[in-house]
Amino acid sequence: MQRSNRKDSLRTRFARWDDGHESSDSRTRRTFLRGVAATGATGIGLTSTAGAASEPYSQYEGDYRNVVDVVDAGADNTGEESITPVLEDLRADNTLLVFPEGRYYMDEQFRFTGFDNFGVVGDDATLVPANYHDFAGPQYRLFRLGVSYSPGSHLRFEGFDVDQRAPDTGIRVIEANAADRLEVRDVTVYGEHDSGTWGPGLFNVTDPDGWGIVERFRAPHGGAWVNNTPHAGNRWRGPIGIEANQNAGTLEFRRCWLGGFPNNGLYAAGGGGTIIVHGGLYRNSNGANVRVGGQGSKIRWPTVEVDETRPEDKTQRGIRIENGKNVKIHGAAVEITSPKPTSHAISVMNSCESARIENTRVELRGSDVNHGLVLSPDCGETVIASTEISHDTAGGYPLWIRDSDRTEPVLVEHLSISGAAGDGGGFRDGIRCERDNCRFSHVDVSQPGRDGVDRNAIVNTGSDLTVYRSDLRASQYPFVDLGADTLVRDSVLESSGDNEAACLYASAEDPTFKKNKLVDGIRNLGANGVTTWENNHA
Repeated sequence: MQRSNRKDSLRTRFARWDDGHESSDSRTRRTFLRGVAATGATGIGLTSTAGAASEPYSQYEGDYRNVVDVVDAGADNTGEESITPVLEDLRADNTLLVFPEGRYYMDEQFRFTGFDNFGVVGDDATLVPANYHDFAGPQYRLFRLGVSYSPGSHLRFEGFDVDQRAPDTGIRVIEANAADRLEVRDVTVYGEHDSGTWGPGLFNVTDPDGWGIVERFRAPHGGAWVNNTPHAGNRWRGPIGIEANQNAGTLEFRRCWLGGFPNNGLYAAGGGGTIIVHGGLYRNSNGANVRVGGQGSKIRWPTVEVDETRPEDKTQRGIRIENGKNVKIHGAAVEITSPKPTSHAISVMNSCESARIENTRVELRGSDVNHGLVLSPDCGETVIASTEISHDTAGGYPLWIRDSDRTEPVLVEHLSISGAAGDGGGFRDGIRCERDNCRFSHVDVSQPGRDGVDRNAIVNTGSDLTVYRSDLRASQYPFVDLGADTLVRDSVLESSGDNEAACLYASAEDPTFKKNKLVDGIRNLGANGVTTWENNHA
């Protein structure tokens, strides 16, 4: 009965956290994140087993030759004795190990590789790791199922709570490499990962034709920096929340939740396979909260929040995409209210060959300088569509397209930028466009400036920029041109600071303005080849 009460307490606390964020600004956050799919806190509700056991777990009948109740086989479910020796005796191919209700103490790793079909499932089961000092052998993992050079073929692991609330009990729950099929579901880690060893989960599909899903893997309390743990000096930074950097197949992370980890939250940027992130909540990790690469990878409907910064945290980016091609971000909600100077909301890195960001909302607030969407100099073709950025910081660029020698186009359409930011660090433009061959269509930029500072809507230093059917308003200049061959047409440009609609510097060459509303006209500081046609200056 006491174990049951303890489990109920754990689940009650998690359910409160899962249902909503119990903080003073929870209503604001929920409003910002409206429409984002919520992650359920319920377990898988296993009720049956197959095979030689009994009626329970019948849903697995036919999937395994052997279905074994680990308690019937001698495993202690009171949390007093280590179960690893029993698991070692039960290890066999084409086998499902079933954990009935109870607490299962583990003080050494269980390892099984090269299998064809193996599963581990829990029914109201809690794993209890030994502390760092008492853990035998490698102090890194509870379950190591498949390795890169000898993966399993089919693997199932689901239905466990992991109680890491006692000091120094943080450990990797599962490390899994499967060639054909990987299924991990409903694993919840309670307590901070505080031992400094590898983070809660590592997953890879090793065959290009294989697939996997990691669903509702949750570690909401994050991990400690390594120098604050008994593993100090042995690692850089500390644990990663979920790692998948050798994936070759298709691997989906569905409705996973991670708290703040010191070395990235979800880190799935290596390997040549496809990563899918669907939903979930990722909060306060250092490095990046969601870091993804791969071919045709997709990040769909995640919620990313940064509202806490520890003294050791240096960067807390929202989403970072890299090492891939045709990477898509769709329906993301990114909110950063505790920014660091390089904590961009979304970063498209140099190694990203092509990307699309659409139907995404970004909100940045705070007293520090911070940027929104940042396209690195060597990234490839990028499309930003139907996206909103609210930017209320001490300074920074809501959209920064950095200087590049690459010629692939950047297309921005149906983008809305709002908020009153400052000019800290000299970053005072709504859109900073430093790259050639960019197209802005149906862009709405409002930059009123914080506390009377001068902000510009768009500043262009590149060549061959087109601005079409856009609404640009700013406290200083709606449009500033220092580049070449710019075309602005069918747009509205208006300054709230008694300035002209556009400012053309001497370096600007051959700018063209057609059929615009240019309130108070154009300020020309020596630009060459200026063309105007049918503009309204009223």
